[in-house]
Amino acid sequence: MLKAGVLGAGHLGKIHLRLLQQSEKYELVGFYDPFTENAEKVAKEFGYTLFNSVEELIDSVDVVDIVTPTLSHFECAKQAIEKGKHIFIEKPITNTLQEAEAIKTLASQHHIRGQVGHVERFNPAFTAVKDMIGTPMFIETHRLAEFNPRGTDVPVVLDLMIHDIDIILSVVKSKVKKVNASGVSVISETPDIANARIEFENGCVANLTASRISMKNMRKSRFFQKDAYISVDFLEKKSEVVKMKDAPETPGEFAMILQNAEGIKKQIYFDNPKIVQNNAILDELESFADAILNDTTPIVSLTQGAEALRVAQQVIDCFDN
Repeated sequence: MLKAGVLGAGHLGKIHLRLLQQSEKYELVGFYDPFTENAEKVAKEFGYTLFNSVEELIDSVDVVDIVTPTLSHFECAKQAIEKGKHIFIEKPITNTLQEAEAIKTLASQHHIRGQVGHVERFNPAFTAVKDMIGTPMFIETHRLAEFNPRGTDVPVVLDLMIHDIDIILSVVKSKVKKVNASGVSVISETPDIANARIEFENGCVANLTASRISMKNMRKSRFFQKDAYISVDFLEKKSEVVKMKDAPETPGEFAMILQNAEGIKKQIYFDNPKIVQNNAILDELESFADAILNDTTPIVSLTQGAEALRVAQQVIDCFDN
């Protein structure tokens, strides 16, 4: 078992602490949080070991789980890597691209593994269909959330849209060619609602909408490719696949047949993939343990985390133009 320690005991930090304690792949050593009152309360309530400093925690573990505010990601990760510790780091990887690149370089120099917490990659609705997403040419995503003061310290792009940016970059095997975006600040200092259009070199276009002032929660993505349409509901954890194949000579009585102007007939097939319910955060943490133990590349590598941040930053840069 890998010895793990958590930096940060806020809302998400407490979830990580609970799951690491449950996991059979980690031994939870303890945590550190600079807010003494909250830290002592968490330690007392759950019985976790509270360390006196970041350094003391890092020295006691194999894996440092960084669940602190984004502004401190870089400093925490740097300290851990320089002491040869593997890092799991919540999304976004860091506050700036320069910091992300520095983390990648440091990790390479010290031969450590790093994974970024883009948890939607482990959403069962996505994992059920990701192998069916071949060469999508149009993607549409909606990630809408009811207002929550927690998280408004960062633009909605880094808070919400970056999830979909990472998913899209994981399935489109092409470089980003162009980014256009617009955003509106309604209640925060930074945009609360944003729309982005990402064009790829292979002709794929992705249209993303994110809002944190919606009346209802929604997390849906739709992928359109030749002869198939794939819908993923990340919130309800449901997927639907609609495929088109050449129609048989004698279609069944209830078959759905489409015929184009050239007379070519296609039959529509509906498929609802089997969704295996899981705990996505536990899965991402345990997949990282597997990557360390088997010396393989983590499912969401530091490079991929940095790429998601790069595109998110391109979206944010459009707001200033």
